[in-house]
Amino acid sequence: MRTDPLNIVILGLSVTSSWGNGHATTYRGLIRGLASRGHRILFLERDVPWYAENRDQPCMSEARIQLYRDFPDLLARFEGEVGRAHLVIVGSFVPEGIRVGEWVTSVAKGITAFYDIDTPVTLARLEAGECDYLSRQLIPRFGFYLSFTGGPILGRLERSYSAAMSRVLYCSVDPSQYYPERREHRWDLGYLGTYSADRQPALERLLLDPARRLPAGSFAVAGPMYPPGIRWPENVERITHLAPARHRRFYASQRFTLNVTRAGMVAAGYSPSVRLFEAGACGVPIISDRWDGIETLFQPDREILLADSAHDVLRYLLDTSEEDRAAMGARARAAILTAHTPQCRAMQLERYYREAYDNLFAHTARRNGRSRKLHNGAPSGNPPQRRRPAAGVAAGPEAGGSASPCDLQQPAGTSRGDGGADRPLAGSAGSAERCGK
Repeated sequence: MRTDPLNIVILGLSVTSSWGNGHATTYRGLIRGLASRGHRILFLERDVPWYAENRDQPCMSEARIQLYRDFPDLLARFEGEVGRAHLVIVGSFVPEGIRVGEWVTSVAKGITAFYDIDTPVTLARLEAGECDYLSRQLIPRFGFYLSFTGGPILGRLERSYSAAMSRVLYCSVDPSQYYPERREHRWDLGYLGTYSADRQPALERLLLDPARRLPAGSFAVAGPMYPPGIRWPENVERITHLAPARHRRFYASQRFTLNVTRAGMVAAGYSPSVRLFEAGACGVPIISDRWDGIETLFQPDREILLADSAHDVLRYLLDTSEEDRAAMGARARAAILTAHTPQCRAMQLERYYREAYDNLFAHTARRNGRSRKLHNGAPSGNPPQRRRPAAGVAAGPEAGGSASPCDLQQPAGTSRGDGGADRPLAGSAGSAERCGK
């Protein structure tokens, strides 16, 4: 069942820069999936120096991206578009996120959602009273809560934090950008990820220790922010930063790739990283740390290899035949194409939107004793007493204005970055069919 095209506004940490964060890659995939199904997207990003200096994708052909200087600038320029949108999503770690969330849930006439790309981190900060982008009081004001983590934590969000509706929305991977590529293997095992203190012990155990025990092997660690005090074995190559455009080549140059999960995500379970899906889409066999829920994504010993120690890793590297290695990579890619493409995530979001819409309508109908009709199986308009934009009004420039969808809109007084548009998503129809209804 297909939802009529929606005007969607997303306020996220960053979509223009993947430097030191996993949010940008997640948002890019979701945007491509939504655009491929006809939805119109406006992405609003706070213009901060760290990302301004490291923008690896300043614009996208599938969405209109605009930068705002600060909260007053956000209100002055975008209150109308936020108010008229069918769906407004606020992401985790947005600067002044509580203030932004309170404003969105006050002015939006459509459905609102919070997208938590850091759910275990968020809940730990809420418990400690140290979360500056979300508050307990704000959570029930959103129409639904999207979580990067699935499993039991979803029920906890509803029971303990009064989320109106909590649903999982994992990251995704674009198979038109991540696919098998024939290259000479440069490394036996590689890892791609930003430094994290709570993830480093697992990296030591599952890559650096195996590298020390296998001096004839070759290894690689790519990612920023690793402190200078780490003692890297001589057979471990360090790559400070790897832009997304180079990820596929990096994966293809490995016999196996390592997935290591942050401690909070391991404790919560059901928390796959985008790197896990990227490697799977490239058909590279994955060696991963173990956590609850990973078996719901990949079948252990057929689509993924789970390791608890350096001994496990060395056994996989030394004892797996080339035939078995290639077959495992192919099965992992098949699992990705079945359930973890951008179109799959877009279809999930459509279902959640309809569910939240129905929940809101049912509440209003019980209060007012009204009924309504559905159009093509989807809501025919915004909920009762909520004004929908006139036909043809998109989440774009104000009336009388125009902008290219790939025009990076920046706050007044700032310079524009250059960058090209991504390729259109290929094979959307087939991917959508594999995702189910």
